[in-house]
Amino acid sequence: MPITKPAVLALEDGSVFRGIAFGADATIAGECVFNTSMTGYQEILTDPSYFGQIVTMTAAQIGNYGINDEDAEAAIPKASGFVVRELSPVVSNWRSRISLGDYLAQNGIPGISEVDTRSITKKLRVEGAMKCCLSTLAISDDDAVARARAWTDMAGSDYVKDVTCRESYIWRADDAANHNAAYVPVGTTFGAPSTPSRKFRVAAFDYGAKRTIYRKLVRHGFEVHVFPAGAAAAQVDEQKPDCVFLSNGPGDPAALPYIYKTVTDLLPRYPMFGICLGHQMITHALGGTTFKLKFGHRGGNQPVKNIETGKVSITAQNHGFATDPASIKDRGAVVTEYNLNDNTVEGLRHSELPVFCVQYHPEAAPGPSDADPLFVDFYRMVESRKAGRI
Repeated sequence: MPITKPAVLALEDGSVFRGIAFGADATIAGECVFNTSMTGYQEILTDPSYFGQIVTMTAAQIGNYGINDEDAEAAIPKASGFVVRELSPVVSNWRSRISLGDYLAQNGIPGISEVDTRSITKKLRVEGAMKCCLSTLAISDDDAVARARAWTDMAGSDYVKDVTCRESYIWRADDAANHNAAYVPVGTTFGAPSTPSRKFRVAAFDYGAKRTIYRKLVRHGFEVHVFPAGAAAAQVDEQKPDCVFLSNGPGDPAALPYIYKTVTDLLPRYPMFGICLGHQMITHALGGTTFKLKFGHRGGNQPVKNIETGKVSITAQNHGFATDPASIKDRGAVVTEYNLNDNTVEGLRHSELPVFCVQYHPEAAPGPSDADPLFVDFYRMVESRKAGRI
């Protein structure tokens, strides 16, 4: 029998869940959230939007296909901790390079298994996302609860500064060291690029961007120039881009006024596309506001309806804040999409400018790839602008 160590997950309401430790020997506090995806735990762990969060997976067993070199969305995991019902004792996949437990241990991330994730998820759905503490060390229940309560609230926190790049650079499609080459299985055309002959230069703001977003932009005809979140509009102008992209990212969108200013400056002058936090930055740049959702949208099965086309897409999402539709009324924004589960805003476009954004992750392809054409729409919008049609 393998040697096991105890671990504890404590919530700010005093709830305590005891289980088995895996990953790193550490004690960490953060916001406890849940994700309903059946697969994709590597992408979830490495998504910078999870910075500051301890993620509970609702699927019963996690880790069965290990960790590979191709699917990471960042160089290292960005989630603070990981909670699963059962950690798979077997790792079996031809792409796997390391087990989930060893991967987390190497990167200093603690995990807990053999806890009732169904109960944790139900509690978060009923009472809302909570501050929590996860420890794989020998601490008491009372100490764990106290550490959870002492953690800084997600509301009001600027975590973008912790995950953005430090200086601008060009994302190169052939740079294997940056894991930017598209993954194409031998003998197939799955995932093979289909790039238009004409390339447009996009100034991509990194608020905690996932690598797959950059891959998709390259694949759909863009030369990607990445900028730190704090870059000023003048720095973008110097590169003479054809358009601007605003990425996903962590934390409270209301805590980022330095970003709103830049987006406001750029809005009238460039075609613009925003995803997730980028969507919320456009909301604030237009004078709107955002609010914290009770437990957020995190998973690969979120239904979104486009009001203008009637189309329903199954989308991947990871966000805890949403646009207040009343706040953007009469500010040039048109709501284009909404969530069929709770009617929150999922997409906007500007009534006059070539600007649009979505709250979900069109690059993620959680099984269906319903939202992938948004990258084509962005390319065509830029093409039309360059041709003087808009």
